[in-house]
Amino acid sequence: MAEIWSDESRLARWLDVELAALEAWAEVGAVPAEDVADVRARAVPPSPERVAEIERVTDHDVAAFVDAVAEQLGQAGRWVHYGLTSSDVVDTALSLQIHDAGRLIVEGIDRSLDAVVAQAERHRNTICIGRSHGIHAEPTTFGWKLAGWAFELDRARARIATALETNRVGQLSGTVGTYAQVEPDVERSACERLGLEPDPLSTQVIARDRHAELLTALALAATSLERFATEIRHLARTEVREVEEPFAKGMKGSSAMPHKRNPKVAERICGLARVVRANALVGMENIPLWHERDISQSSAERVVIPDSFLALDYMLDRFRWIVDGLVVHPERMRRNLEMSHGLFFSHRLLLALVESGFPRDEAYRTVQTHAMRAWDEETDFTELVRGDSALAASVDLDAVFDLDATVRHVDTVFDRLHALVRKEEPVHA
Repeated sequence: MAEIWSDESRLARWLDVELAALEAWAEVGAVPAEDVADVRARAVPPSPERVAEIERVTDHDVAAFVDAVAEQLGQAGRWVHYGLTSSDVVDTALSLQIHDAGRLIVEGIDRSLDAVVAQAERHRNTICIGRSHGIHAEPTTFGWKLAGWAFELDRARARIATALETNRVGQLSGTVGTYAQVEPDVERSACERLGLEPDPLSTQVIARDRHAELLTALALAATSLERFATEIRHLARTEVREVEEPFAKGMKGSSAMPHKRNPKVAERICGLARVVRANALVGMENIPLWHERDISQSSAERVVIPDSFLALDYMLDRFRWIVDGLVVHPERMRRNLEMSHGLFFSHRLLLALVESGFPRDEAYRTVQTHAMRAWDEETDFTELVRGDSALAASVDLDAVFDLDATVRHVDTVFDRLHALVRKEEPVHA
């Protein structure tokens, strides 16, 4: 990922666009084919150092790049950048970089998804307490929890694939996008050579709503990873300790406290998600440019687009590492489940009473009375209920207090997980 966003790669992609444009000019007969062949044979991406040296004089990066390329080529070098303006090169090359980077992101999501699905299968029937507002609610399974992550990762993949397709456009429409100095057929031919579609209407720049969509899709993926990482952090707390990050021999959790095994990688993911989300806002602010174009977006997106890809690529790698090596404590999950003294059966008891003929509010208040006593006195809820002869005579309490029945539909969810179809949409170069 770092290579894709390096200065060397950027200049190489700029040259790819220049050469595609020249070959398109030759195709329409406007530039001598032998000169284009000579340029193609001899042109190499200039070094960032040489471009920077020229830019210190020109104060213009693309002009410096064109001069650095042309100086290698002799007389044929006069055709480099023929009919083009800077944004034709920069925006089209950016689309190429985006698709190179996007392919790596999609691969990273696939690896993370595979890791999550494997752990979900492993813990399909590992019962744990589900929490709402941080408070014990009703039982679930740890695999059920992870299956939800898998579906969310698949949605992230779909959004990013869509955004990548939205950005699979190039432009060679010239100043203010009117094709005054370049033929539409040149744009069409050059874009085909690069694996891109011509932007239907570019105003010297490709409209930045496309890039904002991409940055938003990356930010949503990063935020999903933060949600998963936050759950890991909560479950790793000493008072909970249902899971732990991988902790290999020789690792140190703290410089001062030898006992510490902190969820530091999950915390790192949460921190980087804030960066990627902030970058998405910059993408939104880059949309409203003056008239046909200005370059207020340029300086900002040279930071936020590479940084978003780099951060998310790293986050996906570290998230997969956590999931692959996640330490899961099923026995602790069961102990935590039992901490609320069977209160998680309250809803099943409420429904059973309603089915037996109790008015709903009366049933609710009756169950709540026993529940609050169990809560306050740390007494087993099921025993309190069994001691209430009126309730015991009204419903089948063995059926009500059947723990396995609370997660009896887990196979339904896993059938859906197995049916999850990877959306192998093409990610173009």
